[in-house]
Amino acid sequence: MPELPEVETTRRGLAPLVEGRRVAAVTVRQRQLRWPIPREVDAIAGQTVTALERRAKWLIWRLESGSLLWHLGMSGSFRGWENPPAPGPHDHVDLVVENGHVIRYTDPRRFGALLWGGEDPHAHPRLTALGPEPLGDAFDGEWLWRLSRGRRSPVKGFVMDAKTVVGVGNIYASEALFAAGIHPRRPAGRISRQRYDALAGTIRRTLADAIEVGGTSLRDFTVGDGTPGYFGQSLKVYGRDGEACPGCGEPIRREVIGQRSTFYCPRCQR
Repeated sequence: MPELPEVETTRRGLAPLVEGRRVAAVTVRQRQLRWPIPREVDAIAGQTVTALERRAKWLIWRLESGSLLWHLGMSGSFRGWENPPAPGPHDHVDLVVENGHVIRYTDPRRFGALLWGGEDPHAHPRLTALGPEPLGDAFDGEWLWRLSRGRRSPVKGFVMDAKTVVGVGNIYASEALFAAGIHPRRPAGRISRQRYDALAGTIRRTLADAIEVGGTSLRDFTVGDGTPGYFGQSLKVYGRDGEACPGCGEPIRREVIGQRSTFYCPRCQR
C-alpha cells in the first residue's frame, strides 16, 4: 500500500504537471472505486489547479472553485503522459491539462477514492479526525506521551493509528521503533516522555529519508514517472526475518501485531 512517503513522492512528481494549469477535459471510465466518484468531478473542466497538496495519504487538488480529494488506496498510481497509450481495464480516470499532458489514474484493486472536497477540503469528514502530520510542528514527543497515558495496547498500533499521527504505516513503524530502541509490543502507556521524544525523532527521520529517495519499493507502487521507490534498499529490520540485526547481530524476529507483520530485534528493542 502506498504510504505517506509514496504519496508525497507522487505529489512532488505531479505538481509541475498540474499546478497553475487549466483542466481541459475529464474522463471517468470507472465510477465505482472505494466510494462512487461524485458527479462534481465531471464538471471541473475549465478550472485551473491552483495547488496540489497532501494531508495524510490524501492528495488535495485545489481548484479555482472547490477541490478534489484523491486517495491511492492499496494499489493506485498516477502517470503523466504526453502521448498516452490506449487505456487499459484498470485505467479509471484521465485528466487532460491545457498543455496536452494526460494525468491517468490507475487502480487495479479499486480501493482508492476520488471525492469532492468543496471549498474547504480540510473540513471534509474523511480529514477532520486525522492526527497531526509527522513532519509538522504539532507532532513531537510531548504529543505522543500525553496521548498515550493509560493505554495498554502495543505502541506499534498506537503510532500507526491515524488519530495519533498520520502516515506511519507498517513498514515505517517497524523501522522507526527499531531506530528508537523500543519493542513494538511494549504498552504505549508504559513508555517514558524521554523515549517518546526519541521515537518522534526517528519517525520524522525515517519518513523524511524515505521521501528523499522516493518511498519504499513495493510491488504495486510507482512514482509519477513510472519508476519504483528505493527506500526499500535502506530497511534495517522490515522484511528481514532471521537476518542479523545491523546493530548487535541478533537474528531479527517477525511477529504479527494487530494483524500486521512486525519485525524487530529482541536485544536492541525493549
